[in-house]
Amino acid sequence: MSEKLQKVLARAGKGSRREMEAMISAGRVSVDGKVAYLGDRVEGTEQIRLDGHAVKILDATEHVCRVLVYNKPEGEMCTRKDPEGRPTVFDRLPKIIGSRWVAVGRLDINTSGMLIFTNDGELANRLMHPSHEVEREYAVRVFGEIDEAMLQRLRHGVQLEDGMAKFKKITYKGGEGRNHWFHVVLTEGRNREVRRLWESQDVQVSRLIRVRYGDLAMERRLPLGGWLELGLKDVNYYRKLVQLPVETQSKVKVDEKRIDNTKSRKIRRNVKKHQQRRQAPKKR
Repeated sequence: MSEKLQKVLARAGKGSRREMEAMISAGRVSVDGKVAYLGDRVEGTEQIRLDGHAVKILDATEHVCRVLVYNKPEGEMCTRKDPEGRPTVFDRLPKIIGSRWVAVGRLDINTSGMLIFTNDGELANRLMHPSHEVEREYAVRVFGEIDEAMLQRLRHGVQLEDGMAKFKKITYKGGEGRNHWFHVVLTEGRNREVRRLWESQDVQVSRLIRVRYGDLAMERRLPLGGWLELGLKDVNYYRKLVQLPVETQSKVKVDEKRIDNTKSRKIRRNVKKHQQRRQAPKKR
């Protein structure tokens, strides 16, 4: 049975389906020696190359879907390599043989919190796509005068430069003076959408932390800069959420604890060592 080329490449972990579509359109993919076009379908027996490099095609039954949760610190870029040499969210992720991690959406450099990675580009694409309306919850600290009329505008919809946008839910979490904490929920992930919504009301966002993606919240004991691989139950929660068949295998032991104090301390030590290596002067 044939499948769309971009779907096969995404499953091979070369990127999200959207990224693969862009690469095909740019002429960077070939099938059996011929430049591929968007809309091409493959059986899985063809020789597929991306930028001249052979791509190992995995049958859907051979592929083990894996999902990581990463607690992104402020100051890290959501890109594989930064031309300015700044740290990226990919720097500390575990190596994965024959594939690579795909980020589910992005967080800007000044935003911290829950960032999901998977080796399944189709899962990443569906979790990001607004048609699936997957909830993203953020803790946000805003500076300025807040009133109920402003909150109602943010709930009902505000015209931004790229269209109407709104918060599905806004919950007040307290504050002092002109600093206020809220939890807000969106079902899409447009660029800097949370910040732009608040800024449209002439208030400033001073902290922004993603705390939930779907029904899974950030593990409280996961340190900044640390990652945690999800077990089969949570992987299948995300797959069922976007109408993908359930996974039957996992790299995580069934009885393995998500995280405890000992594991948290170990992650903190590893993150600190990584930061020290980055900050150490390079030998010439």
